[in-house]
Formats: sequence, C-alpha cells, structure tokens
Amino acid sequence: MEVRARAPGKIILSGEHAVVHGTAAVAASIDLYTYASLRFPTISDGDDALKLHLKDAGIEFSWPIEKIKDALPGSSSPVSSTPKPCPPDSLKSIAALAEEQNIPEAKIGLASGLAAFLWLYTSIQGYKPATMVITSELPLGSGLGSSASFCVSVAAALLSLSESISLDIGRQGWMSPDEDDLDLINQWAFQGEKIIHGKPSGIDNTVSTYGNVIKFKSGNLTRIQSQMPLKMLVTNTKVGRNTKALVAGVSERTLRHPDAMTSVFNAVDSISNELAIIIQSPALDDLSITGKEERIEELMEMNQGLLQCMGVSHAAIETVLRTTLKYKLASKLTGAGGGGCVLTLLPTLLSNTIADKVMAELESCGFECSIAGTGGKGVEICSEVSLDS
Repeated sequence: MEVRARAPGKIILSGEHAVVHGTAAVAASIDLYTYASLRFPTISDGDDALKLHLKDAGIEFSWPIEKIKDALPGSSSPVSSTPKPCPPDSLKSIAALAEEQNIPEAKIGLASGLAAFLWLYTSIQGYKPATMVITSELPLGSGLGSSASFCVSVAAALLSLSESISLDIGRQGWMSPDEDDLDLINQWAFQGEKIIHGKPSGIDNTVSTYGNVIKFKSGNLTRIQSQMPLKMLVTNTKVGRNTKALVAGVSERTLRHPDAMTSVFNAVDSISNELAIIIQSPALDDLSITGKEERIEELMEMNQGLLQCMGVSHAAIETVLRTTLKYKLASKLTGAGGGGCVLTLLPTLLSNTIADKVMAELESCGFECSIAGTGGKGVEICSEVSLDS
C-alpha cells in the first residue's frame, strides 16, 4: 500500500513583522506543494529500516528500526490519536539520530527537518519499516512556508495509513480530508514545526492544512473564504536572511521611535483589515475584478512602503520592485524580508507577453520566478500511486 499527500506553501499578503506588535496580518495558500509518498515494504522485501529520501536534494537517509527503538524506547505503535510535543530527552535522542546521518555541511539546515520527521513517524506509526519520499516545489528558507508544508504532508501521509483518519481507498485522485481529520493533521504538523522552529506561531501549518486564506491577530486565527483568487508572480531573490535578527531590528527601531512606529503598525493593521474585506466580497464581472485588483495593488504598495519604514527591505528586493514597476505592476516582500521572496500581483487582464517579459528580466538578474495561484485547497491525500510518479 502506498499513499501520497501534498500540502501547499503560503504567502503573507499583508502584515508581516507588524503582526508581532499586535496588528492583523493576512496569509494565503499558494498552489506550490510539498509531496510526501509513503510505502511500507512487503515481507518478501526483507527490509527492516526507516528511510527518508529527499529527492530534490538528492539525499537518502536510513535508520535501522532496532536503532530507533534503542533511541526512543518509550514510543509505541500507534499513538496517533493524541498529538503530543516531543519531550526534551526524546528530542536529544532524535537529534543524535539525525546527526549520525552525516548531513553535508551545505545542507546542515536539514537536521531539524529530519528530527521532526523522526518524531512524527515514530509517534504515529511506531517502529514499522517504511520508505518516505519527499519532493517539493517550494524553495527552502524563503518565506513560503516550506517547513510547514513538509510537516503537514508528512503528517497527512502517516495518518492516512493509520486508523486515525478515514481514507476512501477505492477512490482515485486527490481527496481532501474531512474537518476532524484536518484538525488532527494540523495538530501533528504543529508538533513538527515546534521541533524545527522552537516557538512557531502556528500560522504556516494552519494555512498549509486548511488552505484558502487566514487572518490572524494577537494569536487568534480566523479562516477566510476567498471569493477572489489572485495570481501572483513569486520571485525568489535567493538571498538568505536571519529572521530572528530582522524581527529584533524592528523591535529596536520601535524602541527608538515609539510614536512613529506605532503609526506604522496602525497603518498596516488597516491595510490587512481592508484586504480581508476585499478578498471576501464576491467579484461579479471583469470590471468588478479589475477594480478589486487595483485596490489590492495599492494596498500592496502601501504595505511595502511601511515594511521599508521598518527597515526589512534589501537591495535585491528593491531591484525586483523597480523591475516590476516598469511594467506598472505592484510588488511587496513576503515573510521576514531582508531577501527571500517578493510577490507581484498579476492582474486578470494582464497579457501573457508582459508576464513573460517581466519574468525574463527578473531571471536575467539571477532571480528565480514562478507563478502561483492563491487561496486554493489545503492538504490532500491520494492512495494507490506510484512512488516515482
């Protein structure tokens, strides 16, 4: 039996950084996915190892089941009905299992992902030998929610081959789990995110699990049904950034200029609230859609200006902004800034020729471009698929 799960990445449409200071922010799923394929060996295979193949990185990891049992003697199979955090002593054991894999220095950031995988696997499936293959359309560490997408797809695949969620084995194609199953997947994925990030907000895994759009403020998440799918050009500047340092920089600037920064945050809050209203209201015809897109473009430009006030832009981001502005397109950074990805709204009536020209010019600067739809479905599961498909 094989099963495949896919979970979307996410973008922040408005409110990054300011949300830390109590304002509203809006995030949406994008139709770029992480795929997790899970297969249990047959008895004739004689395989007694847990394997994780990261196809995009060209790396395969393997742990003998007996070694996992020795490192995590408290695990039992299955315990998937109750999502639980990884205790500190188990985390040390899992980290040691990950470090033994001799991860290449250039990919050392994968270690926390391996630890999350090991915890999710042993907690949900226990000590069964298996092979999981991961592929992803999301660049790592660029603000598109790649780690959450990984955790959600892994949790969904593992749970779908347990007794915890119902899967219609006879049905072909991608299936969306029901609401209760989504809740369980999200809770488990959040445990994986905590291993990777320490104290995540839960926003990324929630968007990846449920899809569509989420508005969040002061720890409260509100799921929004978008009536207006948007098409975004996502430009990866390929400039790495230190999220913690960028967040700290905004806080330091706030201490130095409290009144000015309070005004900045209040403006961002207004932008997020207005954006949420626009995308929830139906667009009845092309004229209505165009009018809404123009308002969203203005809000994106204002949000980007406020992010520049916070000091989180970067020369590479400014290059993207200048390039897209030549074609009268609105852009803003998404996520932490300081590099990472930039969003450019592609209006419904924009010709493909213009879009191709913009992408060509950006790629000539050394950036990577992809086009993504927003506000689509969350995690989905497909059974009876080939591992190599």
